[in-house]
Parts: sequence; C-alpha cells; structure tokens
Amino acid sequence: MKSKYKAFVKWTIALLVCCLFTSCYSVRLKNVYGDPMPDLVSDRTDYYRMMKVNEIDTVITIKATDKDFTLLLKDCGTSGIHTVEYKNTFGGVLLSAVTFGRKRRVRVKYVCMKPNF
Repeated sequence: MKSKYKAFVKWTIALLVCCLFTSCYSVRLKNVYGDPMPDLVSDRTDYYRMMKVNEIDTVITIKATDKDFTLLLKDCGTSGIHTVEYKNTFGGVLLSAVTFGRKRRVRVKYVCMKPNF
C-alpha cells in the first residue's frame, strides 16, 4: 500500500514540475530593417546589451465579454519598434487560472529603433 502511495506522489511531483517548465516561456520578435536605440551606459549582459530597453510589468483586467486587449506604446514615436519580447511565467498562468482569465500578468520588453535623419 505504501509503495503505491509513494509512486503516486512521485508521479504527481513529476507532473507538476513538467507543468512548471512548460508554462514558462518568452517570445521575441525582432525587426531586421533598422538599428536599435543604443544605450552606452547600460551594464546588461543579456540579449539586450548596448540597447535602450523599455519594460512593462503590470496586471491587466479583461472583462469576460472582451475578445482582446490593446496596450499602446508611445515611447518610440515615429521611429518604430525594433524588438519586442513577451514573457509568460507560471505565476501569470496561475493568476489567469484563479481569476478565470479576467486578470493577466503582462511582462513586455521592447526596444525602439534609432531614428534615421
């Protein structure tokens, strides 16, 4: 009887770990036409080194009748967006599940393009 319980606990933990790893991902979209806005004083060592990064980390509320949500980015002006990264975490998935999709955690990093004069 104890061995069946131990096997059940092991499989449950393994399933939970798999769900944790599959629910954490990031998607990065990059524009190949143009140069990113430089940031010479940045000390980043990740993908965004030497780029001026704008970050949005907020929780949005969506009604059950809404089909989509628009978040306006006004920092780039007319030069456009060079790179956008959307990150989804297990905490964000859990928040969405607990609130039945009404609240969602949004984590976005974006880099504007360098203006061409």
